[in-house]
Amino acid sequence: MQGKKVYQEQLFNSFQLSERVPATNFYRRLKEALNLDFLYDLTRGFYGSSGQKSIDPVVFFKLCLVGYLENIISDRKLIEHSSMRLDILYFIGYDIDEELPWHSTISRTRQLFPEDVFESVFTKVFSLCVEAGMVSGHTQAIDSAPVKANASMDTLELKVPEEELESHLHRVRHISAMDKDQPFRKSKGDKSDKGQRSITANEQELQAISSRNKRWSKDQDQRPGSGNKGSKYTSNKTHYSPTDPDARISVKPGKARKLNYLSQLSVDTGHHVITDIRAYHADGKDNQQLPDIVKRVKRRLWKQGLVWENCVADTGYSSGENYAFLEAQGLKSFIPAHGTFKGGRGGFRYVEDQDHYLCPQGKIIPFTKEFNDYRTGTRKKEYRCRKHVCIDCPIRSSCLGKSAQEKKFSVTYYRAEYQRNIARVESPQGRYMKSKRQSTVEPVFGTLTQFVGLRKVNTIGLRQANKCMQLSAIAYNLKKYLKFTQNRVKSGAGMFALFFKVHNDLKSGVYVILKTLHSSNLQRI
Repeated sequence: MQGKKVYQEQLFNSFQLSERVPATNFYRRLKEALNLDFLYDLTRGFYGSSGQKSIDPVVFFKLCLVGYLENIISDRKLIEHSSMRLDILYFIGYDIDEELPWHSTISRTRQLFPEDVFESVFTKVFSLCVEAGMVSGHTQAIDSAPVKANASMDTLELKVPEEELESHLHRVRHISAMDKDQPFRKSKGDKSDKGQRSITANEQELQAISSRNKRWSKDQDQRPGSGNKGSKYTSNKTHYSPTDPDARISVKPGKARKLNYLSQLSVDTGHHVITDIRAYHADGKDNQQLPDIVKRVKRRLWKQGLVWENCVADTGYSSGENYAFLEAQGLKSFIPAHGTFKGGRGGFRYVEDQDHYLCPQGKIIPFTKEFNDYRTGTRKKEYRCRKHVCIDCPIRSSCLGKSAQEKKFSVTYYRAEYQRNIARVESPQGRYMKSKRQSTVEPVFGTLTQFVGLRKVNTIGLRQANKCMQLSAIAYNLKKYLKFTQNRVKSGAGMFALFFKVHNDLKSGVYVILKTLHSSNLQRI
């Protein structure tokens, strides 16, 4: 017989949320594994002693984690989504008839708590992974990726120099229709300071921008950063974002220019647990940020009783200063050197014990001085041969050129560190480390940006962006932790069952043997 369901709300109902959430549910297992009660003492100083009660700090962090676990970056959508899920309500400790916090409360509380509070939650989850045996510690893979900022390229405004704006624009670069009047979409408010609105680039850098813009002078009125090949060239040296002054213009090959933050990530190669994550300005270079990353990761691993041995990264982190720094920290670097590194002048042989070069004619070119390159700021060594040595050389014209009177060239100060690192990279272990890095940190970044809410930060400012990245990493580590412990329990249960089976079989076998012996003794009697 055909059935027909008629729904009618009951005035009184006996309902327990804990009975409706299965024992195998992800959020139920997460509620049992994650204890955030330490946040009450940690955040007490940020509240007053009177007035209306604010959101529970534990509930706040759990709601934030739900957002990243569900790949939701909007606070408004997060509250709407959570109110429809029984398992999420059970996880945050709310009943079905309780009203969830207002979405703006999430945003205000995120701004209220400093970065140290988010760091403590990250450390708590990281310690859970260490206790579960998920972190080996000896090898860390480091990489970076841009994360879209909460600001539009349409709101970009020109930086104002100390001199008159119009004369400066005519002298430095072509002026477009958009710059004459106002941005494509005017920002509601300017959150930048005077330093961010002023041009800090030198004349040489501005002139390079000017010459580059001439190639696109016909199409400069298009939207900045659009995918069109002739779109207007924008630079951090000439433009800033009044909406989010900490966001920087960056671009990847084949993609449009965007306002981004740079996420620096460190991943343990054991079970792909994130050991560190931090937000940086998108216009910074990876090799400039490596020392800060290494110090932070090494301190965190040391507190957990782990020893770091190998640092694996791509070519973007290559520099002589970094190689020397890692050696001073007792770490082995597996970072491929830049293609521009030659190790010395081509055709000249280096004599290490006497620190000089021999030219193709066997003449000594001695070391003269150390200096800092004004273009790159790197430390270098100069080698120079005197005029009387080169004056009668048969290859003088090809070696010195037309105007030079003596041979002079510079080499990086960290030549020995470069050579030791290159030897490690080209070794069998180095080739293994390269494949390990590609299979470790790059998939983690893909997971964070596509599935754990890090495709865009929904906050303003570098500190707030750092909180978003830490919450995303916490959610990722928690998913790894629950999956690892679940698999370990399953495998452990199987071993436990096998032990009891063998024990029972042995016990029954002994019983059979004793019974046989006993029956044979009775027959003899």
